[in-house]
Amino acid sequence: MPDNLPPAFVAYPHLPGHQLVSLQGADAAAFAHAQFSSDVTALPLLHWHWSAWLSAKGRTLAVFQLLRLAEDHVMLVLADGDADAIASQLQRFVFRRKVKVQVRADLAVTGAFTAPEAASGAAIALAEGADWELDLGSDALPRTLRIGAPDAAATEADAAADTFALAWRQADLRFGLPRLDASQREVWTPQQLGLDRLNGYSVKKGCYPGQEIVARTHFLGKAKRAVQLLHTAAPAQAGDTVQQDGAALGTLASVAADLALAVLPLETSDGELQVGGVAAQRVPLLDGLAR
Repeated sequence: MPDNLPPAFVAYPHLPGHQLVSLQGADAAAFAHAQFSSDVTALPLLHWHWSAWLSAKGRTLAVFQLLRLAEDHVMLVLADGDADAIASQLQRFVFRRKVKVQVRADLAVTGAFTAPEAASGAAIALAEGADWELDLGSDALPRTLRIGAPDAAATEADAAADTFALAWRQADLRFGLPRLDASQREVWTPQQLGLDRLNGYSVKKGCYPGQEIVARTHFLGKAKRAVQLLHTAAPAQAGDTVQQDGAALGTLASVAADLALAVLPLETSDGELQVGGVAAQRVPLLDGLAR
């Protein structure tokens, strides 16, 4: 690293939208396994994967990283925030389970567009200056995410931090990772959001909220829509309509400046797409973020 960096330089800037929820106790993994779309009990210790929390109708409430830190400790990394509401809703399903649901405001999430020092793929590592380090990229677009005690320099809000957060969100969309605003929660099935590309749900592990809808769609081959990355020339926002030949074709599910994930029919022509009356260009998704 060069030694002539400005005093304000932060190696791992804070990701302000990211929040954490921990599940701790003897039943933490079993509770997460019963609530979320991924196969939690099959996940080795100190590994992570993508997961989602679905409504009973199979619509996606949240997409997150699920970390299995110990036999009795599961952590959720919520890139789209809303940790207080999610923790409160999860608490309603605890009943007599031995698990404590807690928002971890004492920890901060930071990131960098560099390859991890020790983490690789789904394996979580301990890193200097952080409690946990995760590999959140690929050879084409390396990224490192760290979780640890807040650093005053890293958490200071300024224009540079906002620019970094937007670049991180755009990278998520390039990998096909949906970032759901409040208006897009409980709207899409995991298949429509392309969570199969991320190994974000299981169709074999047994019951969880929305499992019947997910399994039926998978085994009967009824998925008719999936995400496509678009470059939008006009300002856009989640929920905007994608048109082709003057007719509505699909909807933008996630937006980050001039990039957007659109839920579009699997079978469609290669004709020009428009968003806001202006042409939108199809962009290939990056692989390498599945865990």
